[in-house]
Amino acid sequence: MSDGGEVSFDHFSAVDMRVGRIVEVEDFPQARRPAWKLRVDFGPEIGVKRSSAQITNYSRPALEGRLVVAVVNFPPRQIGPVRSEVLVLGTYSAEGVLLLSPEPSAALGDRVG
Repeated sequence: MSDGGEVSFDHFSAVDMRVGRIVEVEDFPQARRPAWKLRVDFGPEIGVKRSSAQITNYSRPALEGRLVVAVVNFPPRQIGPVRSEVLVLGTYSAEGVLLLSPEPSAALGDRVG
């Protein structure tokens, strides 16, 4: 970080955010807080990755097939029995986490920047 808590452009550009499609949503009863287990397809370059997400304000049908934006280059985190490989991005609101969504014509694996 630079002075004043600002992030340099180089630091920002090191975060690899990509477009993915949620292809599978599973229950996650072992989670301390309600969450889903997700499998997200980022296209042929990155493939399908797992994530745990506290987005229970979305139903399974609302999530399956949905385009999302996720960070794909953070180190994996162990969340209970799940190895979360990507961080699906959203905003915090009174209704819960609201997922960031790319335009419908975005291709799997497209880079955010």
